[in-house]
Amino acid sequence: MKRELRKFWRNTLIFLAVMGPGIITANVDNDAGGITTYSVAGAHFGYSLIWSFIPIIVALVIIQEMCSRMAVVTGKGLADLIREEFGVRVTFYAMVVLIFSNLFNTISEFAGIAASAELFGISKYVLVPLCAIFVWWLIVKGTYKSVEKVFLLACLFYLSYVFSGFLAKPDWNEVVKSSVKPVFQFNKAYLFMLIGVIGTTIAPWMQFYQQSSVVEKKIKLKNYKYSRLDVIIGAFVVNIIAIFIVVVCANTLFKQGIRIETAKEAALALKPLAGKYCFYLFAFGLLNASVFSACILPLSTAYSVCEGMGWEVGVNRRFKEAPQFYTLYTAIIIIGASLILLPNVKLIPIMLISQATNGILLPFVLIFMLLLVNNKRLMGEYTNSRIYNILTVITIIGMIGLSMGLFFTSFIH
Repeated sequence: MKRELRKFWRNTLIFLAVMGPGIITANVDNDAGGITTYSVAGAHFGYSLIWSFIPIIVALVIIQEMCSRMAVVTGKGLADLIREEFGVRVTFYAMVVLIFSNLFNTISEFAGIAASAELFGISKYVLVPLCAIFVWWLIVKGTYKSVEKVFLLACLFYLSYVFSGFLAKPDWNEVVKSSVKPVFQFNKAYLFMLIGVIGTTIAPWMQFYQQSSVVEKKIKLKNYKYSRLDVIIGAFVVNIIAIFIVVVCANTLFKQGIRIETAKEAALALKPLAGKYCFYLFAFGLLNASVFSACILPLSTAYSVCEGMGWEVGVNRRFKEAPQFYTLYTAIIIIGASLILLPNVKLIPIMLISQATNGILLPFVLIFMLLLVNNKRLMGEYTNSRIYNILTVITIIGMIGLSMGLFFTSFIH
């Protein structure tokens, strides 16, 4: 009995030391754009999209597990491997597309901060610059260990959406039925929202950040099972939070026929329907998610581009040791924050299109991953199993199918 107890505590301590990359990467997907997407999904389509989170969980576990496995076995980031195996030219174009996508996502994070400022009665011209300075200072002056602790703390604050979900008092039997009974509508609005939901839950930048953070944390192959558990927990937690956001808006806004376009409008509409506490929890969740993601997305971009170009990377390095890494990180923050401070900026198209763009770009990133993880020269005995390959191919085909469906339905109306 004592031996089993010692083994349990030993395993627990090792897991606590290893955990981080999987949970952090997954939770960042519930960012300002994601919360907006889930809010609109619940308000416009009720519970009809909840079923999609079940296959999303499976796909997210498989995809992020491949990243962690490649990181532990090769000791290299995804962009680094793409450059080595497919050449600098392919890597360059992939990085250009990734910068474009991540820049739109970063703008949406600062849009979320601006929206939160208005919800709490604070000027965006005060809160946005303060948050921009904070996220810059955190990464530039911190170390990987200190930054990771702050990120894990930010993950805990997502529980505000769980609390707001219970305050909305939904019919849980109806929620469970909707999660196991798929409903599919072949129209432009539904397809666009479905691609958005998938795109914000499984985003292209995630694979680059996940693998880079595992490499920087220097997780050993002998501890890989704990890293895999970290990925699984992250995949479940992020989707449970997303479901609660959909449930809150579906049970209140959808039933009242209230149409919204942003998470800010969702929070304001919840106040008279679900009470001020639900409103404050929803608004606080938006602020936390926006600041958290405003750190990660520029960081992910810096990791990816610098790895792809062969430059020095890492939060543990100082500015003079990795100037390109920190310069790119700083530039994306400045651009993202500055554009939100401009008057009459159309935020809604930026936030929703950025999520759909993630869904359209994802298949191309997965194809690179699939080729790399099945390369025996790189992975040895740790290549994919047949079931992993089948499920990954299904995910790629599904995303291409949804993207084509959106394209063709745009000509129907």
